[in-house]
Amino acid sequence: MKFSIEHESRRRIRVKVCRNKMTLVEADVLEYYLAGVEGVSKVRVDERTCCATIHHNTCKAVVIDALKKYNFEKYKELLPEETGRKLNRAYQEKLVMCIVKRTLFKMFLPASLGIAVTVCKSAGYMYTGIKTLMKGKIEVPVLDATAIGVSLFRRDFKTAASIMFLLGVGEILEEWTHKKSVDDLARTMSLDVDKVWAVRDKQEVLTPIADIKVGDYIVVRTGSMIPLDGKVVYGEAFVNQASMTGESLPVRKEADSYAYAGTVVEEGACIIQVEKTSGSGRYDRIVEMIEESEKLKSASENKASHLADHLVPYTLLGTGLVYLLTRNIVKALSVLMVDFSCALKLAMPISVLSAMREARGYGISVKGGKFMEAVAEADTIVFDKTGTLTHATPKVADVVAFGGNDRVEMLRLAACLEEHYPHSIANAVVEEARVRGLNHEERHSKVEYVVAHGISSVIDGEKVIIGSHHFVFQDEKSVVPEGEEKRFDDLPDEYSHLYMAISGRLAAVICISDPVRTEANDVISKLRSLGIENVVMMTGDSEKTAASVASAIGVDEYFSEVLPEDKSGYIRKEKALGRKVIMVGDGVNDSPALSEADAGIAISDGAAIAREIADITISCDDLYGLVRLKELSNELMKRINNNYRGIIGFNGGLIALGVAGVIQPSSAALLHNMSTLFIGTNSMTNLIKE
Repeated sequence: MKFSIEHESRRRIRVKVCRNKMTLVEADVLEYYLAGVEGVSKVRVDERTCCATIHHNTCKAVVIDALKKYNFEKYKELLPEETGRKLNRAYQEKLVMCIVKRTLFKMFLPASLGIAVTVCKSAGYMYTGIKTLMKGKIEVPVLDATAIGVSLFRRDFKTAASIMFLLGVGEILEEWTHKKSVDDLARTMSLDVDKVWAVRDKQEVLTPIADIKVGDYIVVRTGSMIPLDGKVVYGEAFVNQASMTGESLPVRKEADSYAYAGTVVEEGACIIQVEKTSGSGRYDRIVEMIEESEKLKSASENKASHLADHLVPYTLLGTGLVYLLTRNIVKALSVLMVDFSCALKLAMPISVLSAMREARGYGISVKGGKFMEAVAEADTIVFDKTGTLTHATPKVADVVAFGGNDRVEMLRLAACLEEHYPHSIANAVVEEARVRGLNHEERHSKVEYVVAHGISSVIDGEKVIIGSHHFVFQDEKSVVPEGEEKRFDDLPDEYSHLYMAISGRLAAVICISDPVRTEANDVISKLRSLGIENVVMMTGDSEKTAASVASAIGVDEYFSEVLPEDKSGYIRKEKALGRKVIMVGDGVNDSPALSEADAGIAISDGAAIAREIADITISCDDLYGLVRLKELSNELMKRINNNYRGIIGFNGGLIALGVAGVIQPSSAALLHNMSTLFIGTNSMTNLIKE
């Protein structure tokens, strides 16, 4: 594909594809390809003009070289199942056509023909209103039909046409905003798996997902996402399928069961024979689940929707009373032409969905409006420590061997076990082995993961365990080799400790440097200023380590050596006291607490099960994403309250002016619909102005 440079500045290049037109797919592939070029910060490709605008922080030669190497066929595999371009283009065209048709009709359509078109269009609104009445309901469609019907009865065809036009534009904007938010959310929830454990010659090999073919065997274990559709051929696992089916309880999978891409193993392990290499249809299944789920509805949205419907009878009653008192049909129509319902039903959902969309721009994925509302109302926040308040990439500081074992071999063995499970501590061990160039071939039998405790396996006929102090010494009754008790007691307190025992005897202690995030103290301070009253830290670490971290970051309470059930139990207790609780975590052991909280927040580079269960996922590199989430949520509730006041105040004023005879019904209707459109459009703007 050839390109020509149209314009360039220091950090920006606009190039044109040397052809007359581009398809939506071609534009998407080019955009995704360029976005992946090192040094490129932002790309926008317009398929209509065949132009690509590239913002970069590197030298121009790098961008030019990338364009020279571009090949559509070669890079089209980069494209995810959905990108949103097709959806946006469809609604842009729909909105433009609606405005163009209205303009052309007003300019060129003869008056008599315009009346006929207005009457024909009104039939749909009238039918919907009558149908609603026949169901025994007096709701917004009845009001719309009445307003249009009365305008037609009075032969005020211009007002009737204006009402229908504004209602149509409002419906397009609301549907577009809703579908775009659902689309953004669905794509966020789509798979993000680069490598999988494949079975090759009876060994487990970490393999790029692109190399997996139909018929291959892959292994998934506790806390991991199932990356591809297929049939279970060996093993047993309990799988969380909430993202696919909405089921709250995990489903048991055994031989001959079908496993779906995107579901997460909560407990157990199994081998799956791949049947679909793309996890096809996942996006569509997620969209269907989201659209059917009431989780998207916040209490404010439901309140607005119910209030809108409940106000309809009062609007009709007000119309009748004004006519009875004044005997003036014009004044009575002023009440009918102005109602609160349209604006309430349009502005509130758009406010919530637009806020969710804005959050995505900050790397925050929210699974439903009610969770932003919960964050705004929250007064208590509970933090997991490791990987949340401390850095997600801890490092191995030292390996202390016991019982005559070689420290290098102990690290190699630990990495061999830990590489199978997604946790920041496990990642640190594996990374240290990689840096030291320690190859760790699979020597063990089946690996068993014990949530919040550790890992157990068998190597060369000996039982090997690795995990917490509680797991190794209390649950498994391991002992420190005789004569080495003092070395054990002198282990440095400033590190987190990972214990490994072989055949019931301590073999090594891996010291993990797990420094507190530098921004943690500032983030907690900012959260307090935004309305959080109680900050709690919970960790499975020792009392000494927990006390040190708690003191450094300034939490109100901390709990050490806790189990998953302790975290969820604390949240239940706080909720019973009437508190609104946020839980922030990243590991498998945080999943029960994330589910229990009013809003569960997962750090994106944590375990897949945590991200799946969490209501909100933050992909930022630091904790300031929490501050931004709280700011957005607080501003959302302010906007909703301002919308309520604006809608009631403005429309109430229009009714008063109409009843007083200051403005005519047609003018009141036009001003009412213009205000509805303005409030709806304003609700689509960003809550935080940069």
